[in-house]
Amino acid sequence: MNGLYTERGIKGLHGFLAEYYVEQPRYLVKLTAELARVGVLLEPLTIAEKALDQIDRIQSRLVWQPERAVVLGAGPVGLLAALLIRLQDLEVHVYDRTEPGLKSQLVEAMGAQYIWAEKRRLDHKLADEIGPIDIIFEATGYSPLAFDAMDTVAPNGIVCLSGVSGGGRTIQVSADHLNLELVLGNRVVFGTVNANRRHFEAGAKHLSEIEARWPGLLTRIITTRILMERFAESVQRRPGGVKTVIEVLPMASSAAPS
Repeated sequence: MNGLYTERGIKGLHGFLAEYYVEQPRYLVKLTAELARVGVLLEPLTIAEKALDQIDRIQSRLVWQPERAVVLGAGPVGLLAALLIRLQDLEVHVYDRTEPGLKSQLVEAMGAQYIWAEKRRLDHKLADEIGPIDIIFEATGYSPLAFDAMDTVAPNGIVCLSGVSGGGRTIQVSADHLNLELVLGNRVVFGTVNANRRHFEAGAKHLSEIEARWPGLLTRIITTRILMERFAESVQRRPGGVKTVIEVLPMASSAAPS
């Protein structure tokens, strides 16, 4: 990598914050009309798509039949990751610091269990209670949890870090213990970022499967819709909210002009 690349809205090219834009069809991933109201969730879903794709590839190193996953964080990425794992019929626990409410209801609606971080630590005691944790998917950006995850995942298990932490937080870590557990336990820790076309295509397929299996659940993840002229409201924190969407063009008038 030499930095000589371009990416929409990231580096060197404008994003798509416009009512209409022109693009070559070969660069587009089509969604069904039924997903119009929730299609905005495709991009965050691709983060989980890539993560699970990588987990499958990495874990092909051994005979592995995972039964249980813990998702850290019940934001959009965490909830979508939990849904994706539930499609595989694994037992899923979602760990979040938000007091039980909408987020816990969404988790329970998909057949997963909600763990309130204020009452439970991510540690071996939790693993002893719920059973060996084969997969931990982190989507919080809270770096201390990454080290807790490394210490808690089961032997032969895997930890995927997707959160991006800023600042200068420091913690004290039992380095020898952690090193010993990772090596002798045959554990894997890796990070993931961005996704490519195949993950968008897989995500489009899985959005339809999620909507069919849990009708209306994706719509409930989008807790706030804001018109473009009120964009500043999108950065206001809303207790209990999950996903805020800016509607560049109201859905009622979103058909392209003739």
